[in-house]
Amino acid sequence: MTDLFELEPLPDDGQIRAALADAELCALVAACAHATGDLGLLRASLRPDPLKLREPQSGYTAEQQAEACELIVGALGRLRDERGGVPDRPSDDAIHQIMNFTAGVDVSDRYVPLLAEELAIDGDTRAPQWHKDDLDAARPMSVLVIGAGMSGIAAAHRLLEAGVAVTIVEKNDDVGGTWLENSYPGCRVDVQNHMYSYSFAQKHDWPYYHSPRAVLQQYFRDCAERFGVLPLVRFGAEVTGCAWNETTQLWTVTVRNADGTTGDLTANVVVSAVGQLNRPKMPDIAGLDTFPGASFHSAQWDHSVDLTGRGVAVIGTGASACQFIPVVAEHAGHLDVFQRTAPWFIPSERYLQPVAAGCQWLLARVPFYAQWDRLFMFWRGAEGMLPAATVDPSYPPTERAVSATNEMFRALLLAAVDALTEGDDELRAKLTPDYPPLSKRFVVDDGSLVRALRRPNVSLLTDRIERVEPGGVRTADGVLHEVDVIIYGTGFAASRFLTPMRVTGRGGVDLHEQWAGDARAYLGIVIPNFPNFFCLYGPNTNIVVNGSIIYFSECEVHYVAQAVRLLLERGVGSLDPRQDVHDAYNERIDAANELRTWGYSTVSAWYKNEFGRTAQNWPFSVLEYWEQTRQVNPDDFHIVSLDRA
Repeated sequence: MTDLFELEPLPDDGQIRAALADAELCALVAACAHATGDLGLLRASLRPDPLKLREPQSGYTAEQQAEACELIVGALGRLRDERGGVPDRPSDDAIHQIMNFTAGVDVSDRYVPLLAEELAIDGDTRAPQWHKDDLDAARPMSVLVIGAGMSGIAAAHRLLEAGVAVTIVEKNDDVGGTWLENSYPGCRVDVQNHMYSYSFAQKHDWPYYHSPRAVLQQYFRDCAERFGVLPLVRFGAEVTGCAWNETTQLWTVTVRNADGTTGDLTANVVVSAVGQLNRPKMPDIAGLDTFPGASFHSAQWDHSVDLTGRGVAVIGTGASACQFIPVVAEHAGHLDVFQRTAPWFIPSERYLQPVAAGCQWLLARVPFYAQWDRLFMFWRGAEGMLPAATVDPSYPPTERAVSATNEMFRALLLAAVDALTEGDDELRAKLTPDYPPLSKRFVVDDGSLVRALRRPNVSLLTDRIERVEPGGVRTADGVLHEVDVIIYGTGFAASRFLTPMRVTGRGGVDLHEQWAGDARAYLGIVIPNFPNFFCLYGPNTNIVVNGSIIYFSECEVHYVAQAVRLLLERGVGSLDPRQDVHDAYNERIDAANELRTWGYSTVSAWYKNEFGRTAQNWPFSVLEYWEQTRQVNPDDFHIVSLDRA
């Protein structure tokens, strides 16, 4: 990781000009205006069309690109020759003007504080602005974090900054969470890495636009080490239960160690950072245990199994399966892919590409380019595809499309499928979904998957699976598809939050009994009857059409830190949300989710639980979640005072 201002010198104009072919020109113009203080660079002729921000070069014509390049070369030449060093900070008004330029619209005052945080030109303004020793140095305050993945590392880092004692319990032997556990071939992030990273640990030298899992796991390990989190992790220890003691106002956390022994830990606060996608889900198909050959779930990939020349079945075409199918297809003698529901593909030319050399060169040399490029990505994703996922009751919505915007989006996506399947009408029909776009998890792809499905050794099968037999997979048409290996790409038990832990709160209330299979939380973070217990990536905090899950995690971590501050500042022993506040919040969430494609459509998706309720997704903008998690409102909580007698 590189520091924000550890920049290499700018060389001659020729080298600058050569690198511009790989630049995001709109963001680079913004960086030049910031670095030089010359707001005249923000020409009206270069202000992007907000409807074209997601197009290559934000929709700039060839003439606009040429104009931008000349401005950039001149500005960077002046910066190199006349000033040098780190530029002075522009005024808040100047920053707002640059934001307006990159957005292509006048950014509302409501959005500016959030964007300023993301821009991070004033340093890490999301860091806690308080310290335990300044509030109550004598009071013991300990936090136990369950899980050392992305969210757990962030939580531990922020609490350590605030001077709070932290212990992390991690069932695996290393940090990284999902990026450690999912080692299947082709595993990578589908959000661009320059945004899929902590705001407080930006990395400008990502090797790929969408990095493979090993790169991501190393990034999180580097962060854990850099911020002093790694020594606090107790590896090979799985939490089996958490019990609240009303007398001591402490949590007792039972841990099972790798050697089978158990022990108890106590803490004032428990933060669950176990995530939603960590328990593999096997399909409900008869005969799974009768297959004598190698079989495994993609999240538990058996690397000892050689697929070369063998008959392989892949069951499922979700996001993970669509990543490993092209790799398996290259090695298998024959591959049968069993598809229940066709996924929608979001085309991305950069999906498998390394970051272009010119882009890397500019990020390493141009002051503030990395920040404005990241902000440009954030803005494009802040609302993202949310308008296309919103139901228009007057349209009227159907299982084809839920609005005029959704219909336009459908046409764009189908055009991409048509182009990839040209000449193969049967494959095109199989890959044409019969539900509105964005109703279930989409697949980001550069065409590799469709090309794999067109290989002569690959068959895409859409008949329902009847059962698994010793010889292979039998479909409802009576055909036995003989295979040597079965790989289950069937996702995760996302609705089973916090399983298999047993969590008991005030009065011995069991969390899973209280939820009764329908997990809910206030802000996705706190739960009535469970004092000082916080969830990260909890119910209804999954974002699928806008933003990055790391951004959401940072919002949640900020809220947790503010809650710990309240405990210390007010001498409070514990807090948990009032039932009426919790219920009103969830009613609003449910109503909004019903007006999104995933709530309207009847298509099967992991977003919904066994009751048909959307238990995972956040239905609003990322701005709204940021606003709701800025401060902890004491009036929202049932508070028990601290007895120091």
